[in-house]
Amino acid sequence: MRKPAILSAALAAAVLVTAGCATEPVASRKDISFDAAAANPLIPSNYAAADSLLAQLRGQLAPTQALIAATVVNIDALEQSSTLGRLISEQVSARFTLAGYRMIEMKFRNNVYMARDQGELMLTREIRDLASTHDAQAVVVGTYAQSSEMVFVNLKVIQPETNVVLAVHDYALPLDPMTRSMLRGHR
Repeated sequence: MRKPAILSAALAAAVLVTAGCATEPVASRKDISFDAAAANPLIPSNYAAADSLLAQLRGQLAPTQALIAATVVNIDALEQSSTLGRLISEQVSARFTLAGYRMIEMKFRNNVYMARDQGELMLTREIRDLASTHDAQAVVVGTYAQSSEMVFVNLKVIQPETNVVLAVHDYALPLDPMTRSMLRGHR
């Protein structure tokens, strides 16, 4: 009779352990290695988008004259951005800098409208004045739209005097846990 008691105790322990695991958050945090972080496709996707813009601009812009990169904003609320929108802008600006273009860092400018937690928002009516103030030959602007499975991004390089689009690139990012966390709250 000892075996059934041991079996019952083991079964009860297994149920308790399993029940304890059920209270763990569904999206428990997993450890990410440096190799996994280095292999993340977000930066290469944003760099590829910038490379597409640069290829279209070849010969149209002087690398010695400044450009401005505005924060990529929510297409449904142009006054809002998110961590993802700000990060895309940063990475596109970085790629332009690596290609030899002079990028104006807007976060250090006091005379530019910067809403709290929004970054450097850029509306069409502001482009001409801002570019003139900083002697910028072009402005990189962009929007993103979130669907149930993707984040669609549209980037444009605009000539500020005429609002003519000089280059454009569209691409999509998966709405995975990483991108979802950077969109949360549309800060």
